[in-house]
Amino acid sequence: MKPTKVTNSIRALRFTHGEMTQADLAARLGVTRQTVIAIEQSRYSPSLEVAFQIARVFGVRLEDVFQYPEESA
Repeated sequence: MKPTKVTNSIRALRFTHGEMTQADLAARLGVTRQTVIAIEQSRYSPSLEVAFQIARVFGVRLEDVFQYPEESA
């Protein structure tokens, strides 16, 4: 069975919220731009605290930022 991967909508959310740059988001979260890049590309899963901070920055629910695909039978 292939492992499922958490995906996210950060890039799309950045563009729908005034074309926020990765550096802008990183500054608001208190992380590096490289961290934001890694999270966006699903190469790094943020801590739960950072995940909630990301959702708050965009004013959306956590589920609107991060998706965990359903397992197919």
